[in-house]
Amino acid sequence: MTQNALVTGADRGLGQGLTAGLLARGWQVFAGQYLPDWPELGQLKAQYPDLLHLVPLDVGSIESALAAAEAVASLTDRLDVIINNAGVASRTSRTPITEPQDYDEMHRLYNVNALGPLRVVEAFLPLVGSSEMKRLCFVSSEAGSIGQAQRTAWYAYCMSKAALNMGVKLMYNHLRPEGYTFRLYHPGWVRSYMGGKKNPDADLEPEVAAAYALPFFLDARADEDRLVLRDYLGREWPF
Repeated sequence: MTQNALVTGADRGLGQGLTAGLLARGWQVFAGQYLPDWPELGQLKAQYPDLLHLVPLDVGSIESALAAAEAVASLTDRLDVIINNAGVASRTSRTPITEPQDYDEMHRLYNVNALGPLRVVEAFLPLVGSSEMKRLCFVSSEAGSIGQAQRTAWYAYCMSKAALNMGVKLMYNHLRPEGYTFRLYHPGWVRSYMGGKKNPDADLEPEVAAAYALPFFLDARADEDRLVLRDYLGREWPF
């Protein structure tokens, strides 16, 4: 039986790498598409016409999430895995507290990074509940670790990822007893487009980062009854 996954923020960067990696494994992928003019998903669609489905999805909007869930439900009766990958960063993140803060930009990051995954889970949970795997994955960051925080700024991004971690913990407390499994993940410093253009200074190309991430997302683990934040090298980070 073909397994089904939803990947948010699949247009480019890590999301596109995860989508390509799942397709290469024979999964049917519903790719959350925010940038319809970006070419990479179209190229994958030509390569995997029967396995890849492009679904318009803006995780910053509950209306968009519900419409996307309705579109996916018209094509399948279950999702085995959701990978909540969509996220944004900001050019104003480095502003220290001794300078004026961009609070509108902070709200934008919080809306996408912290609230976006909640919207996706809310909208798609009935489809995941029909699966035996019931896997909910979340791309977080070491930036959300309070215990290891060393930055002196980056308020919007760090606080949004810390809020995401708390949201995942609350979902875990509720849904783990019902058989859902969770993955909370720091992918490393990826050459992604989170700031609007590809970051050439980062460590990992998206396809390399995806190759690290997919075994963690897809494989069974011995510690399913403990929610942990792990990085691409398998190290555990404190919340």
